[in-house]
Amino acid sequence: MQLERDVIIIGGGASGLMCAIAAGRRKRTVLLIEHTGKIASKIRVSGGGRCNFTNLHLNPGDYFSQNPDFCKSALSRFTPEDFTNLLNKYGVPYSEKENGQLFCRNTSRDIVDILHAECRNTGVEIYLHQDIRSIEKKDIFTITTDRHVLKSHSLVVATGGLSYARLGASALGYQIAIQFGIKITPLRPALVPLIFSPEDSAFFRELAGVSLYASVRCGKISSRGEILFTHRGMSGPAVLQTSLYWKKGDTITIDLMPDLDALELFMTASKRRIEMHTLLSRHLPKRFSKMFCDRYLLSRPVYQYNHKELEAIALKLHNWPLRPVSTAGYDEAEVTAGGIDTNDLSSKTFEAKKVPGLYFIGEILDVTGKLGGFNLHWAWASGSAAGHYV
Repeated sequence: MQLERDVIIIGGGASGLMCAIAAGRRKRTVLLIEHTGKIASKIRVSGGGRCNFTNLHLNPGDYFSQNPDFCKSALSRFTPEDFTNLLNKYGVPYSEKENGQLFCRNTSRDIVDILHAECRNTGVEIYLHQDIRSIEKKDIFTITTDRHVLKSHSLVVATGGLSYARLGASALGYQIAIQFGIKITPLRPALVPLIFSPEDSAFFRELAGVSLYASVRCGKISSRGEILFTHRGMSGPAVLQTSLYWKKGDTITIDLMPDLDALELFMTASKRRIEMHTLLSRHLPKRFSKMFCDRYLLSRPVYQYNHKELEAIALKLHNWPLRPVSTAGYDEAEVTAGGIDTNDLSSKTFEAKKVPGLYFIGEILDVTGKLGGFNLHWAWASGSAAGHYV
């Protein structure tokens, strides 16, 4: 079957759906095709099933890219309030969890239902189970799937990154970029747990499941939040944030007591018979305190340490150096960092400068947000921006 529409969008995730809705509101005929059996798979699992859909404190500085100015235009045109207005329109309840993170009060299904409804209301067609065989461009684009031959003047690539392969992630979008001569910056898993050497992971294995509040620094950038010890290394929000800018060979430094002065704590207890691991367990998890002392110092009553020894212990607690050997990879990554080189696109329309009518949006771009709703908001913002021009 051969079909022609004004706009064809490849990818039924957050950015593709938002682009389809924005284009549909302009009375464009829009067909969205998805190679799996349902749309919005990542939205469904986002935020533990409650969808952290945006962040009230959002600004361009929350995004990482080789072209850091690129995201400014789209973010200024689609704000957190724009998305909450959509939720209010449908009476969907939401709440702020912490640090400006907005979640559905019920489930992420509420967001999916809204997007479905908006697609219906704007005349957007959605075809599922569409495996693309080829894409060609002469005067217009011809997209051949295993079921249809589709033609359009505008083609939007919203295929996402390489993370969440179990939900249908693929390299298709990057292959399309290469076909049309669009550059791609280096790809890597991001917002992902860090893996350590066998020596360190043997230590962490005994701590698996223990979490604590800390500050994790990599280079000049620090992230505060929970860290979680795993059988192979570390996870938790502070570690996931750090993975955005960690590179192989980098050492990370952890401040285990970011809100305390460890030396001052020791000096206050310097005349007491309390064991060091017992003193530390008042501020850190008991199991961690015991194992940390066993590994790095011989625990004894605090009064038995001299001042130089207490200074060294305090320094270790505030500057615990560790060197990851890798990340946990795309299977555990929330997003893919790197992607379509945004220097090849218009920051206003998201159209490829060298290929009129070809657009790239969402996670496939070299724009990666921090943890906390920033990446879903980028999907909404980039999709909305392109949808006003396709």
